[in-house]
Amino acid sequence: MKTNRIGSTDVTVTEVAFGCASIGNLYHAVSDACAQDVMDTAWQAGIRYFDTAPHYGRGLSEMRLGRFLQSKPRDNYTLSTKVGRVLYPGQAMAEADGFIDPLPNNVRYDYSGDGIEASLETSLERLGTTMIDIAFVHDIGCYTHGQENAVHMEAFLGSGYERLVRLKEQGRIRAFGLGVNENEICLEVMQHGPLDVILLAGRLTLLDRSAEERLADRCRAQGTSLVLGGVFNSGILATGPIDGATYDYTPASQEILTQVAELQSAAEGLGLPLATAALMFAKQHDLTASVLIGTAKSETLRRNLSAISAAVPQEFGKVFFA
Repeated sequence: MKTNRIGSTDVTVTEVAFGCASIGNLYHAVSDACAQDVMDTAWQAGIRYFDTAPHYGRGLSEMRLGRFLQSKPRDNYTLSTKVGRVLYPGQAMAEADGFIDPLPNNVRYDYSGDGIEASLETSLERLGTTMIDIAFVHDIGCYTHGQENAVHMEAFLGSGYERLVRLKEQGRIRAFGLGVNENEICLEVMQHGPLDVILLAGRLTLLDRSAEERLADRCRAQGTSLVLGGVFNSGILATGPIDGATYDYTPASQEILTQVAELQSAAEGLGLPLATAALMFAKQHDLTASVLIGTAKSETLRRNLSAISAAVPQEFGKVFFA
């Protein structure tokens, strides 16, 4: 599988990444065997970039991924996790933040230097490694925190950003950036200092191209790579404009349904299913270092890998990038 470099670093990622939220029991429980099977499928397909986070099952995703990677040579894959949430021992629970049967950990947000390092240290333990290739600052911004984000930004810009710089200099991480669902916070942080990479979910897709308004140009100017997540905009670009389709994790409005119907018609005019066009769009964008695909089902992963590796129609760029 083709690889791309992250920013100006020496970190490389495969053009398709495996996102590990689902193996943290997102929305439904997944057995250890199923988690192992889908990761095996990803590896056999040539994927060598794996992304996880403490948030995913309160550490369950990291633990499962770490167990899987223990048998793989460390220089054969690229690993990213996220900082900003610090886990500490708590009580067992049936569900937390959409994750079923998570590990018995409590969580607190801490974007300060000490909080980021504490988050990283516990992630390293769960993952069974001494170094993270990419550390993403997770969910900082008003999209997640609302009015409380000002406090988190003060902590991050006050000491968190510089701690990431220091951790990179020490070799504890090899690159860092943001893992977020919004454009504005990226622009704000990039005024403070450069980012190697942004994991941007749902804001540079076939449907939602809001990142192209300002963020894309800033990334080009500063040499910041993008890892694109949420390429189906929480479902509607996979299902099409059907009753009950979701956009941005809520029922799609009539305006969105109409837009998606138009995109579906354009894709079908090229002989493509809508979902395939959505994956191709993400992969073809000039800023994309990797496209994140997350699932707990091997058959779904194989289907998406087949779609994203299909031949791109000659008129695709004219239809979707013009």
